[in-house]
Amino acid sequence: MSDVSQINAAVIGTGFIGTVHVQALRRLGVRIAGVLGSSPERGAARAAEIGVGHAYASLNDLLADDAVDVVHVTSPNHAHYPQVKAIISAGKHVVCEKPLAMTSAQSAEMAALAKASGKICAVCYNIRFYPLNQQAQGMVKAGEFGDLRFVTGHYHQDWLAKATDWNWRLQSEVGGALRSVGDIGTHWVDLTSFIMGLKAKSVFADLSTFLPERQRPTGPVETFSSAEGTTEPVAIDTDDAAAIMIRYENGARGVMTTSQINIGRKNSLQWDIAGSTASAAWDSETPDHLFIGHRDAPNQTLMRDFTLMNETGTRAASLPPGHVEGFADSFFAFFGAVYADVAAGSRGDHSTWATFDDGHYEMKFCDAVLKSAQEARWVNLDEI
Repeated sequence: MSDVSQINAAVIGTGFIGTVHVQALRRLGVRIAGVLGSSPERGAARAAEIGVGHAYASLNDLLADDAVDVVHVTSPNHAHYPQVKAIISAGKHVVCEKPLAMTSAQSAEMAALAKASGKICAVCYNIRFYPLNQQAQGMVKAGEFGDLRFVTGHYHQDWLAKATDWNWRLQSEVGGALRSVGDIGTHWVDLTSFIMGLKAKSVFADLSTFLPERQRPTGPVETFSSAEGTTEPVAIDTDDAAAIMIRYENGARGVMTTSQINIGRKNSLQWDIAGSTASAAWDSETPDHLFIGHRDAPNQTLMRDFTLMNETGTRAASLPPGHVEGFADSFFAFFGAVYADVAAGSRGDHSTWATFDDGHYEMKFCDAVLKSAQEARWVNLDEI
């Protein structure tokens, strides 16, 4: 890994995921120049809580800081487009949380700006960086599964299963028209497309809102935390769950479901990929094990062990075998890869982090899903 200790980063957003970014950057050895909160007061308070020495008063204040090399965007979805445009215009590298934008029209513009800038512009699909997902991608590239035929899976959570659960993601004007698909489904879409080396050609989607009215607290609520105090009823127009069929460009087929109301499922992303000669499956809640299926030999379970893994998987692993690498470690591996490229000045030949082009593809997927659900038909991504 390149020396990144001379690189300065700033983080926009001081909630759950912004704090995760700060922690991973510290572990990596990157300097944290400061954070930007939703207000100067909140930013200052959160900076003190997480031990960051400076809070910016505004985005302009942050961008005027010549010491900042990379800006991490962990703000609500509606802010990504204007903030990223300003960051790129200021000549800084950017790491943007998913989904990249609110619409594919916005993400197309952002991808074009990123390409023209020559800067490192990454989208935070950290789940790629669980080592066994990198391992699986390397196995697919090596032809170990044969021709890919069928992929199934889900991303299920339960943190929005009650009418009293609240988060800004529930509001379409802040989080986007799609919620379970946009917030967590895009992780599954990005991950499986990355592993298979295939993109969706068309989709058929069914969206469900099981809780059309929720109780919104009158005060702020952190992600994954319970609301307290007085509330007011609010109508909900975003999806609690979705079922989506997918046709891929090589003729492969897929079925995925997303849900934020499946009680007991805290953060379960599963994929199962079937090829013509072998298959593989992975579950985010047991991330150090990769199932490998055979027809004419015993099935295997590969435990994350870099003495047994391919080069792609080994590059993402940092802990000894048997020491589970989890959610926080995926950010460490992801940022390590991104910052190595920042230090080098360009994307490396073996880099596997998601680009803005990847983020734009996921937004086209989302827009196609929305159109399909509204019109009850297959929608080609080329229509978007």
